[in-house]
Order: sequence, then structure tokens, then C-alpha cells
Amino acid sequence: MRAGAGNTRIAIIGAGWAGLAAAVELCDSGFRPVVFEAAKQPGGRARCVDIHGHPLDNGQHILIGAYRETLRLMKRVGADPERLFHRFPLELEHALAGFRFALPKLGKPLNLALGLFMAKGVPLGEKIAAARFIQDLKRRRFQLAEDCAASVLYDRHALRGRMRRYFWNPICLSALNTPPENASARILVNVLRDSFNGTRSDTDFLLPATDLNTLFPDAAAAFIISKGGALRLAARVESFKQESNGIFIGEERFDHVIIAAAPQHAHSLLKDHAAAEPAASMLSMYAYEPMGTVYAAYPPETGLSAFMRGMECDAPEWIGQWAFDRGRLDGRNRGILSFVLSSSANGWTAYDNDALAARLHLELESVLGRALPKPRWTRVIREHRATLSCRPDIPRPAAKTAIKGLWLAGDHVYAEYPATIEGAVRSGVIAASRIIETRRSS
Repeated sequence: MRAGAGNTRIAIIGAGWAGLAAAVELCDSGFRPVVFEAAKQPGGRARCVDIHGHPLDNGQHILIGAYRETLRLMKRVGADPERLFHRFPLELEHALAGFRFALPKLGKPLNLALGLFMAKGVPLGEKIAAARFIQDLKRRRFQLAEDCAASVLYDRHALRGRMRRYFWNPICLSALNTPPENASARILVNVLRDSFNGTRSDTDFLLPATDLNTLFPDAAAAFIISKGGALRLAARVESFKQESNGIFIGEERFDHVIIAAAPQHAHSLLKDHAAAEPAASMLSMYAYEPMGTVYAAYPPETGLSAFMRGMECDAPEWIGQWAFDRGRLDGRNRGILSFVLSSSANGWTAYDNDALAARLHLELESVLGRALPKPRWTRVIREHRATLSCRPDIPRPAAKTAIKGLWLAGDHVYAEYPATIEGAVRSGVIAASRIIETRRSS
């Protein structure tokens, strides 16, 4: 007798955005997955943390309008993107460097052309080179014959000077969390394709107006439970067994298992299974990039003139990159500013927590051109393995493994994207869709 969705047992290891996306997609097709999560809350590496009674996050995330799967699933579980995000056109401004690039609210391609023409602090030749670069990518349908470092791609297209320093490099670092000298040009071009080759709104910045768990994880968890699925928190899975009649986690048998854990954790689960050795070996070779978030609580009236401010300049040993006004983003956090530090290219990882917070405070005073009161408290969050180091030709595992019924998901699995929320969500949707297809054809 053909097995239906209701009696197909599916386990998902990991309640990050990939695992939750897979579970939501499965629930929509009548399955009742069981989600195992080692932590006490869902969300994985993009989650809310409580700091001195304030709902903040383990890192600042910027989404873009092209993140269609994330926005679609948010709507599906009842999390309204129009209410939960601040949406505004792409804008990069570094006041100390005298640089500003902003896309006007016009249709494409006029918005990009006018944005380049109106860019401040950039010689005309650099603007022309940027326009030619985008046009060349469009002619090539945003495909590269071979991968290389993003810096090499920049050199080939004469992207130099201030436009490179304050526009192309920050885009690469923000999207891939990997310095241009090490970053995959092919993956960067994929991001540019989805941003600049779609609708005008695809280039928009989406900044959360609430904490990360409210954006999707909490609503997704409630949705899964309402559909008959289960979410088991503080339930670490350290191994599984493959038997002729399914895959066992402890004493529970499952027809399908999706490993939606970070690469190092997925490797630990796979390494003792000979059939999964190629994928395990691949995961063991990955390098990682750190990310830092520094929170500083100032008096409630302290804030920035915008949601975010660029901090970069040409001063030696400068470490500031971006500052965010958390009070402007979310009224529950008035007076709290956050500083986001990508990768380790500028040496911020060498500072201890107190020295790092003090240095960023002084740099922000220089950016704003005024003295700031001493913070009431500071908190530094260091994610040493925040993202996969997105390097040229990096191998990425497929969703389907060599073990029957075993699948992979996670931002390291979706090969077209760097380690982003959208990549994680898309990987979860793909794994779930493959299982749905398998059941329909059985």
C-alpha cells in the first residue's frame, strides 16, 4: 500500500532557518516532521539573545528584497514582512571618507544609472567603470566561465580607487563575509544578479524592526506544532543509525532525516558512515570567517540620524565598519547602538572586549563629529565560526546523500549563495521538496 504523508516519519536535525524552512514546507504538504534542536530556542546562528533585559540578536543581519523564499515563508507562517522590516533603497554612506551611493526610487535600469552618476566622492572614470562592469555581467547573463577571487574580477574590469574601496569591497564583505582577496567571484556575481537584474525592489535593504526570533523562527515553530509536527528543544542528536527499515535516532525510526546543522556538526554526524564519507570529507575541509557584534547602551536620547551609518575611512588601523541604531529599528531598544564587524580583515579580532568597545566608541565620535556620553554597558558577541569562508570553487554538498532517506540542508548546501539566511532557507525548501517528490513517486 502506498504510504501517505501522514504516516511518513521525518526528522530534521537543527531548528535554524534551514531546518525550520524544511519543516514548514513539509507541513504544508501534510507531513508531520519532528525537529530536534540542541539549543533551548529555535533560530540557530540567527537568533535573539537577551542582554540586560533587551531583546537583541547574536548579530545584525541585513536582508535584501531579492530574498524571495525567506519573505514567502515568513508570510506563510503569519510573520508579515511589511510590518517586521524597515525597507529602504540601497544606500552606502561613509561620511568620514566623503563617499555616498544611493539608489533613487526609480524603475530599473534608470535607478542604477542615476545612482552611479550621482555618487559622491567618486571620480567620473570610476563611475563609468562600474556601469560597464554591470553591463558586461548582464551580457554574460551573470555567468563566469571560471571562478576566481573577487579582487581579480575587480582588476579585470578596472574597478579601482574609491568606488572599489567604499562600494565594491563593502558589498563583497557584507554579502559573503569574506575579504575580496579570498572571496568567490562567482558567488558574488550570483548575489549581484539577484540584486541588480531583477525588479527595482530587489535591491532594497530590509532591516529587522524586531528581534530575529520574531522575524521567523518563533512563528515557524508555532506553525509546525499547529500542523501536527513537533519541535524538541534542548534535544541534541549526536548520532544516527542506518537500518534496512529506515534511519534511527535513538530508538525512533524515521523514513527520512534532514541534517540541517552547521557544517562542523553535520560532519560529526556523518563521519562514521562510510557511504557518507565524501560529504563528510568535504565538510571537514571548510574554513570559516568570524563576525563580531558590539552593543553599547547610551542614554535613551542618543541615536544616529539613520538606521545605519558607514564608518570606514582611510585612517590607518581603523576598525569600524557599520553602526546601527537599534532604538530607531526597534523602539524597545532606545539608546542602544550596535557595531558590526565582518570577517577579520581589519584586525578587530586582536582586541579584547573592553578595548574593542572603547575603540569603536571613539571612532563613532569621529564619524558623528561630536562627543558621546559614556555607555552604561557594552556587550561583545563573537561568532568565531559565523559563516563559511566563501572561497573560489569551494565544494558544496548536494541535498541528497548516498544514504537512503538522508538529506542535507543549511547555508553551506545551497551552492549558488554565500552563507546567508536566504541560502539557508532555500536549502531547506529544496530538501523538503525532494522528500515530497520521493513520496509522490513511491
